[in-house]
Amino acid sequence: MSIALLDPNDPGYKAAVRRLKKSKKSFDHAPSSSWTPFRAAEKLYMQKFPPPDLSAVLDLASGEEDRALEMQHSRWKGSPTAFPTRRLRHRNAHVVDNVPGLVLLPSFVDHSTQRDLVRWALSEQARAPNETNLDAHHVLPASGLWQTFLTDPSSVIAPKHPSDGAIHEREGPRQLVNNVAGGLDTFAELNAMPKLPPAPSPNAKAVAASSLLPRLRWANIGYSYHWGSKSYDFSKGNGVFPERIAELCRQAVASVDWQEVWKDVDLDGWGNEGPDWPSWATDYSPDAGIVNFYQLSDTLMGHVDRSEVSATSPLVSISLGSAAVFLIGSTTRDTPPLPILLRSGDVLIMSGPHCRRAYHGVPRILDKTIPPHLKQSPESDEDWAPYAAYLETTRINANVRQGMCKD
Repeated sequence: MSIALLDPNDPGYKAAVRRLKKSKKSFDHAPSSSWTPFRAAEKLYMQKFPPPDLSAVLDLASGEEDRALEMQHSRWKGSPTAFPTRRLRHRNAHVVDNVPGLVLLPSFVDHSTQRDLVRWALSEQARAPNETNLDAHHVLPASGLWQTFLTDPSSVIAPKHPSDGAIHEREGPRQLVNNVAGGLDTFAELNAMPKLPPAPSPNAKAVAASSLLPRLRWANIGYSYHWGSKSYDFSKGNGVFPERIAELCRQAVASVDWQEVWKDVDLDGWGNEGPDWPSWATDYSPDAGIVNFYQLSDTLMGHVDRSEVSATSPLVSISLGSAAVFLIGSTTRDTPPLPILLRSGDVLIMSGPHCRRAYHGVPRILDKTIPPHLKQSPESDEDWAPYAAYLETTRINANVRQGMCKD
């Protein structure tokens, strides 16, 4: 988006308004009476023009002196005081008391580690034996799509054809599934649920690696998630869980003073044995997750994570690349969500019975928000150029959780 389209006084902005009024599209952006408060917020931040006002979006980075250079390179800014947060005493961690269990760790991942994680996500995680969204429809090379792209962007990736006699999910758009919530009491039911592989698309065609790469949307971590049933396929084993991600998530969880987070908070839903937060700092053991690859036009609509047996332990979300608007509400869509701007290096933790079952989503990836340390420069490593180019149109997010109870 041009910087002109962010300034209502700029001639470019006024010209865009005139073009929009002449088009057949409605210029009325008022919320529909049929929208829930969560849907209305999604629509607001998805809006391309006029661009949404981010003054009500919490942007902790905009209030930090050590991120001033990053802010200079960002065309989108929120407010560090958009809504009340409480900073913990012993580190740069913030809690949102209106969403008990939500913890924000701005700049938790240093610049060098951010670059390492970008390399890991593309070179190591988005390849066999880890599942990706592309595996159902294309025969991906054993070396991975990213390595193939680096070696020869014009390399042709063949489509996948159904195997004779193979039974797949029904073709067509994925159906809305109101899945059974994970838990010790539903584990047997979830484990017995059929989990058929997705059917290869009949429209898939041979395509160059450079054209297929922008279609990469996710890569699995640890236990395999079955999208059709919205549950884990434990028959595939616990998968590959990289130690570098596990250790980073353990460090994030251990850095939080959970007693200070949960003081004076009385919530139901912890389970028969009561709150488990006293053991998180030492016993947190992530075993499932996903790496998301968002293009600038992508969204993640509001949803609730209900699949994990361990329904209260921390979910750790790591942001890399372009910034995004993140919405989090309550256990229904009827609660107006809080908007949070997540930038590269930020970590967000969702924990506890309320926060882990809260509706959340990503309605907007913000263009022109790549921080300087992720751009190509004379100081960059020689091999960084293709990663820097990829990040110009992409947000990478690793979100990790403990799917199974430790015991």
